[in-house]
Amino acid sequence: MRHGKYPFILSFLALPVGLYAWLVILPFAQAFQISLTDWSGSSNQFNYIGLDNYVNLFKDENLVMPAIRHTAIIVVALPVITIALGLFFAFMLNIGGRSRQGRIEGVRGARFHKIVYFFPQVLSVAIVGILWQQVYAPQNFGGLITGTLDLFGLPAPVNGFLADKRFVLVSVIAVLVWSSVGFYLVFFSSAMASIPRDLYEAGIIDGAGRIQTFFKITLPLLWDSVQTAWIYLSIVALDVFVLVYMMTPDRGGPDSASEVVGGVIWKYAFNNGEQAFASALGVVLFFAALTLAVVSLRFGRREQIEY
Repeated sequence: MRHGKYPFILSFLALPVGLYAWLVILPFAQAFQISLTDWSGSSNQFNYIGLDNYVNLFKDENLVMPAIRHTAIIVVALPVITIALGLFFAFMLNIGGRSRQGRIEGVRGARFHKIVYFFPQVLSVAIVGILWQQVYAPQNFGGLITGTLDLFGLPAPVNGFLADKRFVLVSVIAVLVWSSVGFYLVFFSSAMASIPRDLYEAGIIDGAGRIQTFFKITLPLLWDSVQTAWIYLSIVALDVFVLVYMMTPDRGGPDSASEVVGGVIWKYAFNNGEQAFASALGVVLFFAALTLAVVSLRFGRREQIEY
């Protein structure tokens, strides 16, 4: 029986592994091959030019380098802000209440609040982009934020937040946080539900406040969930082009002030007809995502706590 175990297992793995290799690994390998050529995408002829496309990536100060800087800012800001807000709201909704007997409970209406926070998840990225494009619009176009600021006599950008180089990237990050925090609130809430309430009640008896309870009990026991959230949010930050495409002027403007790596790939591939250069940038983006995941798993590892 044991002798025939491995062929039996392989018979089940052959189809999914084969599909994964065909649909995922093979396209990545082909993209790497194309990145070593001068292929424009409009012909079947190309010449191998080695690593020239990779060298030229870092010489492009008009699109590539600003896009890398902006993407790096989003990769840092989005996970930090979203995880912090998700943990805070989840902790307050699940642990913030107190019964008359002194027991730890969630606040009243916690389920309703979770639904409200989760609502942006049911909207497509295109709808979110169009919605917030109107929210950030100038006052004469009915912009909600600019109209509110004017109502209170506060200054606002004349052409709206998305047409101002000072605010456009911050505006995009704010929308990303708004659309993501609800999912991670529910994600962290489900993880908190598995923490025994006895631990919190023992902490209260010992005189621990909410801040001490969070850092001494909740956060250590949720560290694996935080690590997972960090990896997923980092990948989302690298793949933010659709929102930038839908929201910002010139699909990354104004003057490339909100340009991201995905947008540069799209522009070089379909606007400039430089498929090989776009493929090289795509390969760099792939290895950046892979490196972020490996580093997060390696340096975020902690001793597992059992309870």
